Amino acid sequence: MKILLLNGTIVGKKTRTLLDEIDKYIQMLPESHETKIIDLENYELQFVDGRPTDEYNEDMQQLIKEVENANAYVIAAPIFQGSIPGTLKNVFDAVSPLAMRYKPVSIVANGGTLQHHLVIENQLKPILNYFRCMVTPNYVYTHTNHFSTQGELIDEDVRNRLQEMIKVFNQYLQMSQEIELDK
Repeated sequence: MKILLLNGTIVGKKTRTLLDEIDKYIQMLPESHETKIIDLENYELQFVDGRPTDEYNEDMQQLIKEVENANAYVIAAPIFQGSIPGTLKNVFDAVSPLAMRYKPVSIVANGGTLQHHLVIENQLKPILNYFRCMVTPNYVYTHTNHFSTQGELIDEDVRNRLQEMIKVFNQYLQMSQEIELDK
């Protein structure tokens, strides 16, 4: 299966650090999976305005294709001003809702206050439910204190929760393969 690890921001390093850690845990699963980390900062993003996909630049077309062709996702997002980054919302706006249907998704996020975990519940989960994704119930929210001043993950409990999340994610991967859709 092709698992897309999507870093939903163009600034900072903490969400990428989390995705690197998650990638290690996915590689430790009994089944072999192809993973790809997408850092939005590496793409020349365009504002999604409803035009056909082929009218966007090559980077946007490639990004849309990568998202739509993946079999599963781990989405990482910082929380800015009590919300997901506009760059991540822009990606969701570019993707066909049918493309993510019944595909497993796990969520990790990082914020400056403990209350920002509610952004996952009130913004990310509703978007992913609109896409009819199979969202794992155990997301991982991290706080600035879980990282060193250099942006390295230093909290063992967070590592344990990431490992547990990937175990559940793996079960969702297996379930998704059993769903037969009429296309």
